[in-house]
Amino acid sequence: MSKKRILVTGGAGFLGTNLTARLLTEGNHVICIDNFLSGLREHIEGFLDNPNYELIEHDIINPIDLDVDEIYNLACAGSPPAYQADPIHTTKTCVHGILNMLELAKKNNAKIMQASTSEVYGDPEVHPQVETYLGNVNPNGIRSCYDEGKRCAESLMFDHQRMYGTKIKVARIFNTYGPHMDPKDGRVVSNFIVQSLQGKALTIYGDGSQTRSFCYVDDLIEGFIRLMASDDFTGPVNLGNPGEFTVKELAEKTLQMIDPDAEITYLPLPADDPTKRKPDITVARENLGWEPTIVLDDGLKKTIEYFKSVI
Repeated sequence: MSKKRILVTGGAGFLGTNLTARLLTEGNHVICIDNFLSGLREHIEGFLDNPNYELIEHDIINPIDLDVDEIYNLACAGSPPAYQADPIHTTKTCVHGILNMLELAKKNNAKIMQASTSEVYGDPEVHPQVETYLGNVNPNGIRSCYDEGKRCAESLMFDHQRMYGTKIKVARIFNTYGPHMDPKDGRVVSNFIVQSLQGKALTIYGDGSQTRSFCYVDDLIEGFIRLMASDDFTGPVNLGNPGEFTVKELAEKTLQMIDPDAEITYLPLPADDPTKRKPDITVARENLGWEPTIVLDDGLKKTIEYFKSVI
């Protein structure tokens, strides 16, 4: 198999780092683009001496010209504190960024995968969420920069395909966790693990009854690889673990593994925080032969060991 030149935008982020490691292991040449607004330089230090790795510090809201065979567009802060810090830039990343990457894909006749999100479903009135569900999204709330930005990016992907025949792939990512998460990113898994390792009370927003589905990062990356390798299948496709847990159940599991005596404190639920999340992964099973294999208890143990090594 010939070596591919693969562009990973947001390549210093949580998902970008794990994807890059997989692509390099498979013998590809990886070009990482990151502006380091939310990506971490320490994530990519281990790649810098690899002759098959290039780092370009760049913001994809500005065009760039490269020769590539495939593009994984992961650029965009993924946690609410990060994407709400500069909501206008978040929207620009979703909209200007995907337009620039689509033009690059068109020029190179390259496949492009957009990292979309379960947030396109908003606070869903259909459960579990299926790809045909059009969502229940607030267009002007504090999460809108991300939710509507990602929805617009999907629209642009399919318009580009219809107008220019661009080879697109759309993955709707549900909650993912694992090594290389940012300890300070404000996501629920990293929050609970870090708070527990530091001997602090765990913080739950709301009463903890809201549900999430947690996919270990290795399973998600396998879904990315299969989606990119597929021929005529474009998606959108849900990639996530259909196991459903309340946030309180996650807190209790984390405490059992780290500090059973720690306390839980409760704070008000942020605006537009979805009350339930669970992917229907029938489309992924049927079109990609994909489903997650790592259960939450096993994934949490691996993630806790990672955080012990960096905190």
